[in-house]
Amino acid sequence: MPSIRPLPPELINQIAAGEVIERPASVVKELVENSIDAGARRIEVDIEQGGTRLIRVRDDGGGIPRDELALAVASHATSKIGSFDDLERVASMGFRGEALASVSSVARFSLTSRHQGEDAAWRIEVDGGRLQDARPAQHPPGTTIEVRDLFYNVPARRKFLRAERTEFAHIDDLLKSLALAREGVDIRLTHNGKPVRLLKPARDENAALARVAEVLGPEFPGQALRVEHEAAGLRLSGWVGLPTASRSQADQQYFYVNGRLVRDRIVAHAVRQAYSDVLFHGRHPVFVLFLQLDPTGVDVNVHPAKNEVRFREQRLIHDFLFRTLHEALAQTRAGTSVPPVESALPVGMVNGAFAAASSPVSASMPAWPQSASQSRLSLGVRDEPLADYATLFGSPGSPRPSPGAWSPPAGNESDAGSDVPPLGYAIAQLKNIYVLAENEHGLVLVDMHAAHERITYEKLKNGRVTASLRSQMMLVPLSIAVSAREAAAAEEHAEALAEWGLELSRSGPSGVVVRRIPSLLEGADVAQLTRDVLAELAQHGSSRRLEELENELLSTMACHGSVRAGRRLGIPEMNALLREMEATERSGQCNHGRPTWVQLSVGELDRLFLRGR
Repeated sequence: MPSIRPLPPELINQIAAGEVIERPASVVKELVENSIDAGARRIEVDIEQGGTRLIRVRDDGGGIPRDELALAVASHATSKIGSFDDLERVASMGFRGEALASVSSVARFSLTSRHQGEDAAWRIEVDGGRLQDARPAQHPPGTTIEVRDLFYNVPARRKFLRAERTEFAHIDDLLKSLALAREGVDIRLTHNGKPVRLLKPARDENAALARVAEVLGPEFPGQALRVEHEAAGLRLSGWVGLPTASRSQADQQYFYVNGRLVRDRIVAHAVRQAYSDVLFHGRHPVFVLFLQLDPTGVDVNVHPAKNEVRFREQRLIHDFLFRTLHEALAQTRAGTSVPPVESALPVGMVNGAFAAASSPVSASMPAWPQSASQSRLSLGVRDEPLADYATLFGSPGSPRPSPGAWSPPAGNESDAGSDVPPLGYAIAQLKNIYVLAENEHGLVLVDMHAAHERITYEKLKNGRVTASLRSQMMLVPLSIAVSAREAAAAEEHAEALAEWGLELSRSGPSGVVVRRIPSLLEGADVAQLTRDVLAELAQHGSSRRLEELENELLSTMACHGSVRAGRRLGIPEMNALLREMEATERSGQCNHGRPTWVQLSVGELDRLFLRGR
């Protein structure tokens, strides 16, 4: 074996660069984050040939004193932390002291800076890790860093770079993600001398939303809900897209922890569960969310690239995110908000469930006032759609509400003004599938089966929650082999599982015994169900697998018990459906995530017929 010897500093920095600098976008990330930490209010990024030839970042931040320039490019030298206590509560974007040393080891590097308290600027250059002496330069207060010929001395790394357009797209995406979290910073991007992106600073919430629209597209504000919630030392704010604004890829999901964009499995799991009841299969939600918490509650020193974190209270974070988003999406009742009459969105893209982006989720969403009789109108089918499951909601002999009818106010409906309910009044039924209604804004189209399916489903869920969950003893207790972590989770969460009707007991280091299961899940694969639940508990500290399985069954019941396409409804029945939709949570989508209604404004109808031209 060769003798042990220390590595030269240049090789150490190149090894670190392999962890931190993957492509030109990685360099831009480190440099722009340093500018943000320096208090910059204006950042200019100039790129040539996708960043392989030149990356230049200018800022108007605090600058670097002359006697600290050499330290700025040294390994593990930083102004952002100085002790273990500082590491425990990192509030800056950078803190490891590796970025500039890593970048300068794989490129031709120069740094020009003028400290706010100095009269002159100074410049240093580093070529392949070799530092040159500082010399005077002309520069306003702030810093400019130039990175030329990236990976010129590491040809193997350069071969892995993609086409110029691809590498520049990564840089553009990165700057957009940073701009979302720093709306007060002016960010400018050029490529090969041509201006590409100008993100002006946002001074208020409307301007911040305009910046979000520039990143996610102009249609996003009209398809998003504003989220603002604070509890248990946690604060969540931002915007979540409605289920109808979902995408086929998870490419527009931005989650920030104390201003840092992160990818985290706990967050992803909580968001996925929050959307589980309203999102079409295979679709992904769109969101821009900011989580603020005490820096001591999150460990950012997990990965050299700083795009991963570890929460100290994972279960608390998961439950807080899930409940906040779940409650926000529950307020998307049909008719709670409609787009402007003269919407600029193309016909077919305007969904009546679009909500005003400025409406905070903490505020109660408006619902049309109803009397007890009006809110319980029958559609000609039983309120509890399947008699076989009536025992879930109380005694079979409990009285049922009597049917009634909703009538529009006397006089001309068009003059009723605010007396018109959000979804208006039914005027016809099309092909025995769609209900057509008129409201203040124009024409409302409702898929009657999808709408009634959601109404019935929510009633079934509410009935399950308000009634005591029934469970049944297994004829023969079932022994299941699980991992040691899962067995520990079964022991730790035994009481919570029992509340859902699943009674487990630990039978050894890696085994559990199932003695009781929820009655609704009779016939299910108990062993697989138990493993799924315990796997989620072991990984996330919580599980909704039991609830999800029961919801799947209730969804099937609701589908079979709802009014079917092809059935003729009378005007009172159609109006009853509209009123139920206005009062039911998540009624903008059916159980499978499909939209239940669409709004067409008078302006859109006029354009269809070229009126006014």
